Amino acid sequence: MPTFYGTEITSRLMLGTAQYPSPATLADTFRRSGAGIATVSVRREAGGDQAGQDFWTLIRDLGVAVLPNTASCYSVREAVTTAHMARELFDTNWIKLEVIGHADTLQPDPFGLVEAAAQLAEDGFEVFPYCTEDLVLCERLVEVGCKVLMPWGAPIGTGLGLNNIYGLRSLRAHFPDIPLVVDAGLGLPSHASRAMELGYDAVLLNTAVAKAGDPAAMAHAFALAVEAGALAAGADPMDPRDMAAPSTPVFGKAML
Repeated sequence: MPTFYGTEITSRLMLGTAQYPSPATLADTFRRSGAGIATVSVRREAGGDQAGQDFWTLIRDLGVAVLPNTASCYSVREAVTTAHMARELFDTNWIKLEVIGHADTLQPDPFGLVEAAAQLAEDGFEVFPYCTEDLVLCERLVEVGCKVLMPWGAPIGTGLGLNNIYGLRSLRAHFPDIPLVVDAGLGLPSHASRAMELGYDAVLLNTAVAKAGDPAAMAHAFALAVEAGALAAGADPMDPRDMAAPSTPVFGKAML
């Protein structure tokens, strides 16, 4: 299993905690998925009220690592402030950093993302940046202290899968020693399996599971797909080729 900032994760599947129809469904989904990390938006967690305390108790009872998220932050200041709130609430230096730059696509703001990541790294945070697959952006994020990269597969909540296979493959080749997590846009277990076949270390998703007719069953399907993709990647799969090649040997065939 990959290691994030010195911590070995227990599963290659990471799940968000928003949009589930009930707390019971959320808990059942995590049990069926075997997910090792739960992302939590700080704006959903109000530490001082009863609802917030009930939600935090539910998350603790899941028995998984918590990755707080600066979801829906559109500026560096907002993201950095939210990250500091998260550290107080959840007592962790981990932060999934989002600095959104476009309201329609929810594409990250590359300039704000690097600036916020640099500030948070200096403040002792262990940053998991939600980014695009742009190589230059990812190089800058690594330079300012990010030891994990989380490129999107497609815009958040679209379920489109992996929109840029070439870019994701190039990113994996360029950063062979950096843990890479495909974050956002996955809609089907096959999308997750494909990400793992590309050599990625984990996937993070929320909507595809939470909005399914049976979230727990869908989470189980994603867990199996992630395992299958990881096993395939480790088995040294054959390269595709343009010409057909017989799978049955022709040596020894009777000649008529």
